[in-house]
Amino acid sequence: MPTANRINATNTLVRTGRAGARTSQDSRLAQFVRRVQPGWWKYLLILADAVLILVGFVCAYYLRYQLQWFRTVEPAFQLSLREYAPFAAALVGFILLCFGFYRVYPYRASRHLVEEIYAIGTATMVGVAILIIFNLLLRQLLYSRLIFLYTAIAVTLLLWLSRVVIALLRTHLRQYGIGVVRVLLVGAGDVGRMVMRTVAARPDLGYRLVGFIDDNPAKGNTDVGRFKALGPIDNFPAILEKGNIDSVIVCLPWQSHRTIQRLLRTCEHLGVRAQIVPDFFQLTKNQLRVEELNGIPLISTREVSIQGWNLLLKRLSDLVFAVLFGLVALPLMALIALAIRLDSPGPLIYSQTRVGRNGKPFQCHKFRSMVNGAHSLLHTVADLNQASGPLFKARHDPRQTRVGRFLRRFSLDELPQLYNVLRGEMSLIGPRPNLPQEVEHYHEWHKKRLSANPGMTGLWQVSGRSELTFDEMVLLDIYYVENWSLALDFSILLRSMPAVIQGRGAY
Repeated sequence: MPTANRINATNTLVRTGRAGARTSQDSRLAQFVRRVQPGWWKYLLILADAVLILVGFVCAYYLRYQLQWFRTVEPAFQLSLREYAPFAAALVGFILLCFGFYRVYPYRASRHLVEEIYAIGTATMVGVAILIIFNLLLRQLLYSRLIFLYTAIAVTLLLWLSRVVIALLRTHLRQYGIGVVRVLLVGAGDVGRMVMRTVAARPDLGYRLVGFIDDNPAKGNTDVGRFKALGPIDNFPAILEKGNIDSVIVCLPWQSHRTIQRLLRTCEHLGVRAQIVPDFFQLTKNQLRVEELNGIPLISTREVSIQGWNLLLKRLSDLVFAVLFGLVALPLMALIALAIRLDSPGPLIYSQTRVGRNGKPFQCHKFRSMVNGAHSLLHTVADLNQASGPLFKARHDPRQTRVGRFLRRFSLDELPQLYNVLRGEMSLIGPRPNLPQEVEHYHEWHKKRLSANPGMTGLWQVSGRSELTFDEMVLLDIYYVENWSLALDFSILLRSMPAVIQGRGAY
């Protein structure tokens, strides 16, 4: 049976590869884009930034001398745009130099937009500050002081908007296969799953995992969410020849160095890019601390990211935002309670046992969205389940009330969980809340999602919600736990708003 499964998996990939031949032109264009990016593309970005810096300065000049915001300009101090030419030239030079120092260059698609605006804003402020000092020491014309502030703000906003446009353009082009890297993963152990959850959590990186191979029959023949198991490593040459693969990521332990060398030779022969993830990276980059002993690198481990001071910082941000959101949402919650009362008999709030941080159970509160006693009717709708793993999800669950369907579509039934956040049982952002019966069916690698408080929203929600498979939810949750930062929380919070409004994958 395993042999038949492997043959079927390989045949499926062959058919996929043939179908992919129809888009070979897009694939060639994607490879061309990747080849030229390290060359002239980065210089094109620098040139575009220089132009935007000049545009930002012109906007600042217009605000100061034409609109005269905040303070009028005396006629004696009126300067023409031409008289600001030396200022503008120096501005471009200083800011671009600061961009290099603050690592705005090279452009990295892996950097969050929040981190991008921080880097751009910091570098711009420093560049403008340097220019102010030079102006004080060497000035021949009396430049306005407000124009420095206007310039810093305008340049920062314009350059950040340009990064937003680049990100949106890359996302649009990937829909046509342009800029997409089709990846084959070799090894589905701890390191391989780390790669899977990174690919699932960061679609903006442009990686599309075609599938994975592993000699362990339990792994090589078992899909992980949307990531397809393609059998043992013996299938490797056939997959490369037929699967339209751009890159191979090898995640095997170093004890398999002979196998790794054989795989690398095959990739070199077929002209496919090969990359190796050292097996100690199963700890993830955020759990490694690199120190030095007289020039000797020492690698040690550190706690997962939501620990110690980070845990305190996350807790403080939860309290602040929960109070603010709770106060704003109070009138809406009152209307929801009235609608539930008028729609169907039963309690307003539905409480259910969930599993929290480190496996501790707690009572999770929601607005009731189903008929009273819906849990006892679960067996009557078991055949409607559309979820994978231990989850139960039905798009047209007959137990839902009219108001409940509306509440679930826009996640309004979860507003009472702000009380759980205030009690410290949940966070605003975190892994998906777990039911005890789900936890009972967890594999060992699933349990890592329990190392943080569950959240009202999270990567699992902004990445597809109920449209995700159970394994994909777990991959996203573990990625979040391992890579937590305030910037990541802020990014998820911003992405949650359109996800809730669109109601995609919510039922």
